[in-house]
Amino acid sequence: MDGREELAVRFEAERGRLGAVARRMLGSTAEAEDAVQEAWLRLERVDAAELENLPGWLTTVVSRICLDVLRGRRTEPVVVEEAVDGPEAEAELVEEVGRAMLVVLDRLGPAERVAFVLHDGFAVPFEQIGPIVGRNTAAAKKLASRARQRVRGTGESTGAGAATGSARREVVEAFLAAARGGDLDALLAVLAPDVVRRADPAALPAGRPVLLRGAGAVARETRVIGRRARFAVPVLVDGELCAAIAPDGRLRLLLRFEVADGRVAGFEVVADPARLAALELSLPGREVS
Repeated sequence: MDGREELAVRFEAERGRLGAVARRMLGSTAEAEDAVQEAWLRLERVDAAELENLPGWLTTVVSRICLDVLRGRRTEPVVVEEAVDGPEAEAELVEEVGRAMLVVLDRLGPAERVAFVLHDGFAVPFEQIGPIVGRNTAAAKKLASRARQRVRGTGESTGAGAATGSARREVVEAFLAAARGGDLDALLAVLAPDVVRRADPAALPAGRPVLLRGAGAVARETRVIGRRARFAVPVLVDGELCAAIAPDGRLRLLLRFEVADGRVAGFEVVADPARLAALELSLPGREVS
């Protein structure tokens, strides 16, 4: 086996781990594969014999490539993009990382996301993370800590008179389950008789009213357009349990619920890109390890 073949074998031994790092950083299997392949091309251009720690070098290179991709996203206009991955790749990514985690990670700044994923996800020391994100060790620790706080949030609110905690979650999840299944009876059971649905125009097909009243009307509409509910996951917004619609791990719609007496009394569908960008999302408590 010559030197290049040996290097290829060593690289392949690291490919799975590097792919996992890149998928969590980018939220896309296709982009992660591109990042790992780019790392291999860069490895071919260096003298591998001089690399004392090949796994560490590859982690650094892949992380920097991902950081550049994330920074590029931030400079692009806010648009509703098509998913990069196919359905099967997306399903595998969601199973690996979790859709809610992907949604919340997507809200982090590029350096925050890289520092958090490397340290909390893969136990990379901050001494190695600092140079990757262009910060000293102390600053890298602060980035990861700030990201961790944003991911975990402050917990669900417990305001007086509101359905909170597990009771609120049960109502929200019952609504989402009924919407996913297109179950009209189940929708009617979880909706209050005088429920009100409000929505940004961008969330609705042409001609649909931005305000709809009554369990029957809301249930029928939800049954017709509720196919997007299969991409819904519970998230917290300002400590309040909501549902994020994220077909590719990136927030497309947000449902904010009013819950009373064990039913959905109303909900708002937020679709305006500017409104979505201003939201602070975090994971519900049971989703945080």
